[in-house]
Amino acid sequence: MDKNLIANASVIINAPRKQVWQALVDSKAIQQYMFGAQVVTDWQIGHPIVWKGEWNGKPYEDKGRILKLESGRLMQYSHYSPLSGREDVPENYHTVTIEISGEGNPTTVTLTQDRNESESSRRHSEDNWKMMLEALKKYVET
Repeated sequence: MDKNLIANASVIINAPRKQVWQALVDSKAIQQYMFGAQVVTDWQIGHPIVWKGEWNGKPYEDKGRILKLESGRLMQYSHYSPLSGREDVPENYHTVTIEISGEGNPTTVTLTQDRNESESSRRHSEDNWKMMLEALKKYVET
């Protein structure tokens, strides 16, 4: 995978940053906007994070580790999916970074994912993250 093929997505949410952050770290909220995924983690740096669910009719259990966490501002985690068909080795993990900015209302959420294996997989990842961020926006704003 090419560490430099980076997927980018962002959204502006009409809500305060604290409210957006809460939706990003609450497992019940995440399930509402992240394709039904159940997320299990304690949000501590270095600790595991697991996503469980069903994608295109197939059950999955993705995993990673919390790499950085700055409450209300930044989260970064590694991510590996067995559905990728790739070996579970460090070079096959993506790094996902979510940054939150804005004072008051609105709040901007910017997401990047590195190590996409090709330009088409980068675009596919971008499309998926854009859908997720739009669902986050809808969740937080309603």
